[in-house]
Amino acid sequence: MVVTLPLVLALSACGGHVKGVMQPLNLAAEPNGNAVVDMLVATSRLPSDNPATLFSGERSVNPSITDVAVSIPSDKARAAGTVQWPKKLPPNPETDFAVVRVQPVATGKEAHDWVRRHSSGGHAMVFIHGFNNTYEDSVFRFAQIVHDSGADVTPILFTWPSRAKVFDYNYDKESTNYSRTSLEMVLKALVEDKNIKDITILAHSMGTWLAMESIRQMAIRDGNLPKKIENVILASPDIDVDVFARQWSELGDKKPNFTIFVSQDDRALALSRYISGDVQRLGQINPAEEPYKTKLENAGITVVDLTRVKSTDRLNHGKFAESPEIVQLIGQRLVTGQTLTDSDIGVGDGITAIVAGTVNTVGKVAATTVATPVDLLSGNIKPLPKKKPIDTGTTFQSETTPLN
Repeated sequence: MVVTLPLVLALSACGGHVKGVMQPLNLAAEPNGNAVVDMLVATSRLPSDNPATLFSGERSVNPSITDVAVSIPSDKARAAGTVQWPKKLPPNPETDFAVVRVQPVATGKEAHDWVRRHSSGGHAMVFIHGFNNTYEDSVFRFAQIVHDSGADVTPILFTWPSRAKVFDYNYDKESTNYSRTSLEMVLKALVEDKNIKDITILAHSMGTWLAMESIRQMAIRDGNLPKKIENVILASPDIDVDVFARQWSELGDKKPNFTIFVSQDDRALALSRYISGDVQRLGQINPAEEPYKTKLENAGITVVDLTRVKSTDRLNHGKFAESPEIVQLIGQRLVTGQTLTDSDIGVGDGITAIVAGTVNTVGKVAATTVATPVDLLSGNIKPLPKKKPIDTGTTFQSETTPLN
């Protein structure tokens, strides 16, 4: 099982597209109907010395910042929620995502100048990608999210050292730990920037661990999180539920608005649960079940259940980005700090909202339940049987017990 499952996941992942797309195209003019997404990319990756890849999956002592622009084909050439990878190089901007600018940012002043030029209503969105991502994977995915969401934001990508290999799961996990202070530095720089009024953190998969650890580190260091960090969105969080409860409780009294996207049919998180001691992952919970429902309600955390949402991803791990409705909710409501209600998301769309902390809403909307177990290998191997949630006493309320 240890050998076969990663092989299946590797075949299902996005590793089939061409590599080395970071070499900018020299275009006299953008194709008609194309959009260009500008982003500031901060990374703790080691430079690759190859302009086609820019950065490797290895770790660097010195963080780097790069100004990147990505051209996105018109809506006639692509469907919302998709990344149009080129079939060959150089990419065709009429049909493919294409990098059109790469400019190293050498100093903090240059970074703040970039933010000033790209300040859009004072809203900043910081995206942290998940496991098994190259530098270019994260750039193209974030460009798609920014474009499809219609978010009026200053886009900041933080990409950490992932080797983009399923067998290197543990290396990637340790890379998130390695990158905690680098991400904290980025967040602090945005907090101190007078052009930024509020910050939304959007993290996916293993990147949610990095996001939670970095803001926890900030809160412990300073006593509370800065007020500018208003929203934290965790998509398919690959975090042990008990660990998340402790992380959340250590953020201080004044916490950001939390929104969590979950899906009980997430196969990538099913594998993570296997190799993590059979402890439930936060991104796979059923928020209508106890003890989750009551604890989420008490904590005021909003959970959006995407179990019934259809996905082209065989792992069902990237639904938040592939669903046009969800991406638009992120861009048009969550980024501005608006809380979702059951009227925002219809069950007919296959999406269920559990709006914790809102007495009139909790209990009115029932989360979708999917029959388990799921056959990870087309019926050859089944995951561990689903266990009834057990209240271990873990709580999302603030704790006073010191850690050893």
